Parts: sequence; structure tokens; C-alpha cells
Amino acid sequence: MKLSADTRAFCARIGYEFQEPELLIRALTHASLASATRRDNERLEFLGDRVLGLVMAGAVLAADQAAPEGKLAPRFNALVRKETCADVARSIDLGAVLKLGRSEQLSGGRRKNALLGDAMEAVIAAVYLDGGFEAARALVLRLWADRIGAVDADARDAKTALQEWAQARGQQPPAYVELGRDGPDHAPVFTVEVRMDDGAAAQARAGSKRQAEQAAAKALLAQREADHD
Repeated sequence: MKLSADTRAFCARIGYEFQEPELLIRALTHASLASATRRDNERLEFLGDRVLGLVMAGAVLAADQAAPEGKLAPRFNALVRKETCADVARSIDLGAVLKLGRSEQLSGGRRKNALLGDAMEAVIAAVYLDGGFEAARALVLRLWADRIGAVDADARDAKTALQEWAQARGQQPPAYVELGRDGPDHAPVFTVEVRMDDGAAAQARAGSKRQAEQAAAKALLAQREADHD
């Protein structure tokens, strides 16, 4: 199978040349374009998620040999979550070579976190099947290098940190309320408010409910820290 010019350029961006190009084509094919003769990337995404996890577990261990599990797990989670995979995908312009059905193209599929994150994991699996574990490991460490080096010493997500803050003070877990949704269907913006037992609250807007909840929790944590300065 011969790759198109844009797909060859993508290979150059990730620094890997496929011996079996059909693996890459499958990794880039979303279910919206799958057919009896064209396989989608869902099975590869399943495998790539596990390969990424193994590589990243080794990376966070190697990066800090003295850290306890309680510090390593949050860092690991921050590096393998879907949003991070999507950000890495954007850094190599993976969206430009995604193979999507018409409906996904029209709804902005090339920019969606879920599609980009899944495709990134599928590409990792394709490299693993084509070149073995060391090739996949080298790819992940190359593409994630800056993120591994910059991951926070305590990378707990904001929602988890806020819940632990509340529990430590005998409060109920924070409540998250969706206040609104604006924008077109392919690029919605959610407004979410987080509320505490004691009446404290904070709002945030983002392109997904999860991101808005995280941003609201982060804002409320910042308020709490400011109150105790």
C-alpha cells in the first residue's frame, strides 16, 4: 500500500516509517468511515491505550526514583488521560490526516478531544504492531518528552483535590451544576458552577463539561488558598 503525500508527511512528523503502511491507515480511520473493506481504529485504540500506559508507568518511575506511589499515580494519570493524548495529537497535526465520515467532518471531528485522543492511541498501537515495543516506547517518549519533564510534582486533578479538601474538613463532596451551553453543536461551550456546603462557589467555561468542571474546581481551590494566605 502506498501512502499519500500528507500521510507520508505525518510519518515524518512522528519520526517513524511504517513497514506495513496499512496499519497506519487503519489507525487513522474513524468508525464513521468504516466499511466492509475499510477497518476502523477502535481495536487499535484499545491496544494503544495499554501500550501507552506501560510506557508511561516506566517513564514516571524513571523520572523520580524516590517518589511514593501516591505521587506517581497522579502524574501517570495526568500523562495518559484523553485530553493529554489529544493535545499530543494536535502537536503533530494528527487531525489533518484523520479519515472521517462526512457527518464527523461537518461536526468538527478533526478538533474533537475524543477522536484525536483515540486516534493518537491507535497510532501508538500501529507502531507497536509494526515495529515492536521498543519502537512504540521511543515514539511515546519522544512525543511526550516535554510533558513528562513538566508534569506537576502533585498532578492530582483539581476535582480530586477539591473533594479531598472538603472531606478533610467534614464537608460533603462538591456539587457541580451545568449552568448553560452555548455555541454550535460541533463546538459547544459549557458553563459549570461548583458549590460547597459552606456556600463557596466558582464558575468556569470550557469546551467540554469535564474541562469546565475541572476549571471550576481549580478556581475554587485558588480562592481557598487566597483566603488562607
